Amino acid sequence: MPIVQRRFRSRVLSLVALIAPLAMAQTTVRIDLAKPGLPVSPTLYGLMTEEINFSYDGGLYAELVRNRAFKNHGYTPEHWSLVQDAGGSAAMALDERYPVAGTALTTSLRIDAENASPGHRVGIANAGYWGIPVTPNTSYRASFYAKTSGASGVPLTISIEGVDGKTVYAQAEGGRIDGQWKRYSVTLATGANVKPTADARLVLATESPGKVWFNLVSLFPPTHKDRPNGHRPDLMQKMIDMKPGFLRFPGGNYVEGGSVTNRFKWKETLGPIDQRPGNPGTWGYRSTDGMGLLEFLLWCEDMKAEPVLAVFAGYALNGESVPVGKELQPFVQDALDEIEYVTGDVSTKWGAKRAKDGHPAPFKLRYVEIGNEDGFEKNKTYDGRYTQFHDAIRKKYPKIKLIATVNGKDWLGQQQKLSSRVPDLVDEHYYYNPMEMMNDAARYDSYARSGPKVFIGEWAGQEGSPTTNLHAALADAAFMAGMERNADIVEMSCYAPLFVNVNPGGMQWQYNLIGYNAQSSFGSPSYYAQKMFSNYLGNVSLPVHAEKVSMQTWQQEAKKETPQDVPPAKQVPTMFFSATKSDQRGEIYLKVVNAIGNAQTVQVDLAGAVKVAAEGEAIVLSSTHKEDTNTIAEPTKVVPVTSKASGLGKQFSYSFAPYSVTVLVLSTK
Repeated sequence: MPIVQRRFRSRVLSLVALIAPLAMAQTTVRIDLAKPGLPVSPTLYGLMTEEINFSYDGGLYAELVRNRAFKNHGYTPEHWSLVQDAGGSAAMALDERYPVAGTALTTSLRIDAENASPGHRVGIANAGYWGIPVTPNTSYRASFYAKTSGASGVPLTISIEGVDGKTVYAQAEGGRIDGQWKRYSVTLATGANVKPTADARLVLATESPGKVWFNLVSLFPPTHKDRPNGHRPDLMQKMIDMKPGFLRFPGGNYVEGGSVTNRFKWKETLGPIDQRPGNPGTWGYRSTDGMGLLEFLLWCEDMKAEPVLAVFAGYALNGESVPVGKELQPFVQDALDEIEYVTGDVSTKWGAKRAKDGHPAPFKLRYVEIGNEDGFEKNKTYDGRYTQFHDAIRKKYPKIKLIATVNGKDWLGQQQKLSSRVPDLVDEHYYYNPMEMMNDAARYDSYARSGPKVFIGEWAGQEGSPTTNLHAALADAAFMAGMERNADIVEMSCYAPLFVNVNPGGMQWQYNLIGYNAQSSFGSPSYYAQKMFSNYLGNVSLPVHAEKVSMQTWQQEAKKETPQDVPPAKQVPTMFFSATKSDQRGEIYLKVVNAIGNAQTVQVDLAGAVKVAAEGEAIVLSSTHKEDTNTIAEPTKVVPVTSKASGLGKQFSYSFAPYSVTVLVLSTK
């Protein structure tokens, strides 16, 4: 993911679609079953992730406390406030004099509660990531480190309560805090009559005078599969429902870091969370590293998806690059260690570490990506850096497929070329507005068939905010149809970004797949288009030939200062097609995109020795206006509808709804 929009391709301008389909005879589509077709990769559709838009902290990573280890850069504890009830008074400050021994916890929050007394509660409160979500009959796991200066100890009460302190949803005694750092944990349980809300906070308070130091204050709701330090269930389920073939992690810009020093240091993300120092992140907020390497791998395991591991390759977002040779070698070794952590058995150093962390069995790993968007590097050292990583990984892990981040034909503009080594795949990135994406939907039809396969590691049709609208979903589907038709070239693809926290301040990138706040989540129309294409995918891509497809006209919007620079209008198809067959299920999946606001009828002909049942299924994603989208308030405004389709056969006509993505399921049993 590019670090800021200013790095976005300068030629991507706002485009205006002038929908003007030409009057033509009925469109025909011929699917040739007499030819063998192209094998479809089981990893054609996957997911890409990085820490952007509060995707991990404040998103998938289920931790509810924000700034739990007081690692902000200022002198005041960000996202923490004082509780001073009924005339009670206190003060709080960050304190670096008392690190928690044996941990990465170096800064604590001190509360001076000398004026606390019975009926005059004082303490600290955290409002989480735009609220603490409260639901009925729910148990929360709270934990924290604490110490006091007094010998007699200070009793604490832990509670989840309304932001005004008037409503207590759950409460427990936290124990009597003494003079040594200790970790305390409690369970906070809500009752059956609690109304769901995010207008809540976590409070640690006392009615006894004294000084108390806190560190690593944590609160977890129920997680997916009840994993400690786990993932948010609703977001996990949305991804599982997409049936992704793989997960590309940890990024994106996140693997590079803003500088070499601040890159993703996977070894610092292992083990208990009190051993993880966190990092500054690359999108304006700090990452806790609660989402560590093992959590990424468990994420893959829970989705039954393969990991696609991106390793730091010596280039950071501020332009730093590590010289090839002796200086780069420690980073190459770090990548080898990381692969060993993922795949090594318990007899290896890092395989044993993974087992100690709770997962003795090795993970399957077939793909490793070397770097991320290294085409932006001005010094153009990627060829040498890639070669050094390539040779070392290939020598130790000859079966792993290596992915290069330059040498493709994407919007990076061919800034660099590989000359020394040939990768297995090349990562190409595309960020288009909808009309430009539909205009480029056939790009792989004429792509050279020699050389590496293509991994479309980031791509999206960009319209709508904070998640995309139906127009973008139509463009996405048109582009995916092109992927399926060219399954001999395109081996993998993943949309980006995956997540966005829709609260004010939660978004750094406008166009996203899944949106959420503290309480709920929703999929964009693009999410449902992705889900349709992934769920209805055969093992063979069939030859598809379309004729008499009407066209629509679009042109680039003029820049105000140079209106004469508007390029000529272009003709773009109004319909897009692909077809795959599942030998196992005895089904053909005909995917059709109707990109305009009028229904269009298509004559479908299936050539070859095959019988097609008269009845099948139609899964249709459509809405009245192409600008329609889903939101927290209307999460299902634009979703697929499944119905029976009749009148099917080897030859049939079908009317495709306006502004629609359709999957026709044809049974050949």
